[in-house]
Order: sequence, then structure tokens, then C-alpha cells
Amino acid sequence: MRIIADLHIHSRFARATSKELTIPNVAEWAKIKGLNLMGTGDFTHPAWFNEMKENFVLSPSGFYHLKEDKTPIYFVPTAEVASIYTQGNKLRRIHLVIIAPTLEAVKKINTKLADLGVNLYSDGRPITGIPAKILVKIILEIEPKSLIIPAHIWTPWFAILGSKSGFDSVEECFEEMTPYIFALETGLSSDPEMNWRLAALDKYTLISNSDAHSLGNLGREANVFELPDDEFTYDNFWKIIKTKDRNRFKYTVEFYPEEGMYHFDGHRNCKGGTTFPPEESKKLNNICPVCNRELTIGVMHRVADLADRPTGFIPDKAIPARKLIPLDEIIAQAIQKNTGTKAVQNEYQNFINLFGPEYPALLDVNLEKIRKSHPQIAEGIFRVRTGKLTIKPGYDGTYGKVEIFGNDALPANQQQALF
Repeated sequence: MRIIADLHIHSRFARATSKELTIPNVAEWAKIKGLNLMGTGDFTHPAWFNEMKENFVLSPSGFYHLKEDKTPIYFVPTAEVASIYTQGNKLRRIHLVIIAPTLEAVKKINTKLADLGVNLYSDGRPITGIPAKILVKIILEIEPKSLIIPAHIWTPWFAILGSKSGFDSVEECFEEMTPYIFALETGLSSDPEMNWRLAALDKYTLISNSDAHSLGNLGREANVFELPDDEFTYDNFWKIIKTKDRNRFKYTVEFYPEEGMYHFDGHRNCKGGTTFPPEESKKLNNICPVCNRELTIGVMHRVADLADRPTGFIPDKAIPARKLIPLDEIIAQAIQKNTGTKAVQNEYQNFINLFGPEYPALLDVNLEKIRKSHPQIAEGIFRVRTGKLTIKPGYDGTYGKVEIFGNDALPANQQQALF
């Protein structure tokens, strides 16, 4: 049984998220994407938690699914929490993903956070003043089989290893609670290869998730497990993450990290965007040559500062990674339209009708099958599978761009329709 899991998403109760993020809609889009295990996101928000209780039933596996769902998408309760506090005379801003096994455990966690003065109604991703290590203690005292996972660990402003408000190691953040941290989320601006450059991270299971704020972004990163049907349980899921079980955790699916908003260094407002790779920034003493202020240091620079291994190093027990580009982006570039246009949405739906859910199509479907009905999309998928792309890295809150075709795309009026 192949499990494709996206464990970090948000609901419509989080800031800057789509109003379409309802539980039934998430389940529907998970089927379109080919995901079969979803994090609920935002379980700390009282209104979302009430919807979880109304919509979900517990399956024998220990995961939840919607009532009356004949081909169920399974859910596990998850939330992202911000911890903002001072440690070592420095303001820290850390985001943590919490995975809990049951709604009963979630209720106790929410009650405890509210008792500690956390405003759970303000945002689906609540802000607490609780130090990260204390939050770990609180969660595990309530439910020992919870998982606490530092989120998007290299993001400059809100991450455990971020250049602006993070730490230089996991141990510096969690201190005596470090042994209870089993996994790290690489985030959109880094991939496993970048993290493999730090020997200190070898013991952690590296996971990848979408952090989606809209339905279309579900599954843009994911985790792929293979296990027998009768072993698909929360307990086994917890053990796989805890022990970094490479026999059952097969690989992660990665966004190209260059597309992330903080991959390179730079200033987005100087000369319409000024950006540098780490080696160039260091020659400039990390000072912007346009405005003479310090550059916003990106993930690649921060990784290089902490790394004790060269680029390309692969640890012995690394869980592999595969890089993909979402299908709607491939279609958009193939027909030279923006992803949100009706033309792209129509082609996307037609493609799904012909070839099935997005993930199996991108990973498994024979390209010759696709080529018969739409050669340019097939060529795009081929280039994505083989990494034949042109990449412009993101920086200082500006998304990067991955070009599949360059100047090779056919004009839109020459495209062959799917039907």
C-alpha cells in the first residue's frame, strides 16, 4: 500500500488562507491530487476543532475519515504553533508542527494552551510565548505518542535554524527535550540534499509538506510510505517517523527549493529586486550595494554557514527525495497561460479525467500514453522527471521561478486539446 501524506496544511481560520479550505473540500482535493493521508491543520482553533468533531469518524487504523466516505481520505490531527520568546538574550521565533493521535488528546492540548493564556481564536496558527522546549514537555505529558516537529526549519524569520531568529542547532533550542524531537520539516526553501550537509541532522527524519494555504497547493510537497494494508496504523506511522524507518518511508516529494521565497540572499525592493548567491553576498560582507543595508540572508547562505559537509554529500541512511512541479504549473507553462486561468483549470480537469489523480500521473503514468493526447504536457512531465529545467532562485520574500520549456513552448493556439 502506497501512502502519500501531506501532514502540514492550514484551514480557512488561519491568516492569509482561502475560504474554500473546508474539511470536505480538503478531502475532495486530496483525491484529485492522489493524496491519501492528510494532516487536518489548525486543530487548536476552536471552530475548526468543532468541525473536525462533526465531520470525522475514527477508523480501525487509528486515523480519521469523513463520515459516509466510500473511498476515504484519512486524516491525522495536526496544528502549527508559533513560539515567540527570549532565550540567550535573543528574540526567538519558532514554528512547530504538532501531530496528535486522537481528538481526545487534541481537546486536552487545546484546554492546556488556553489555560496558559494562549488566544486560540485569533488565528489557526496561534502565537504563544511558551519556549519550544516547554511546549514539548506540555504536549508529551498530555499524549506521549504525539509528534512535535520543527516547521520549515530554515526560513529566516520563523524557524529553528533561521538566520534572523533561530538557533544554530536543534540542541540549543530544545536542550534536555532534544531526545523527544524525532523529525524536522525541510520547508519549501530547502530540500533533503541541503540538509544532508549537516552531520548533526542525520539522526532526524526529514519530512516534507505543503504548508498549503489554498486547495490547489495541497500536496506540493509530500511524504511517500509503503507498507502492507494491515500495517497502516497511527502507531506504525509514529514508529516510522520516530525511528527513521527507511524500509517503509520510501522518499519525500520536493518542491524545487529555488522556488522558495528565501532561497538566495537579497532585497526585493532594491532596483526591482537585487539577489545574490551566498558566495557573492560574502564578498559584499552581506551588505546590499544598492541601499547599503544588510541583505536578507536566505536559506542557502544559512546552510553554508552551518554545514560541515560539501554540496552533494549523501549520508548512509538518508531517505531519498524526488523533485516534482505541480501539474497545473506544467500545464500553464505548456499552454503559456497563468495557473489560475480557466484554460489551465479546464486542461487540468481534463487531464485528471483521462489519467487519474495528479501524483500517480506525475510519478507513474507512461509518457507515451500522455503524448498521444497532449505532447507538450508529456514533454513537460518528462523534463520535470529528468530535471531538465531552468531555475531562477527566490529571495527576500519573492518566489523563485522554474522554467520548464524556456523558449521551447508551443504557442497556445497550436496546442492539441485533451479531448
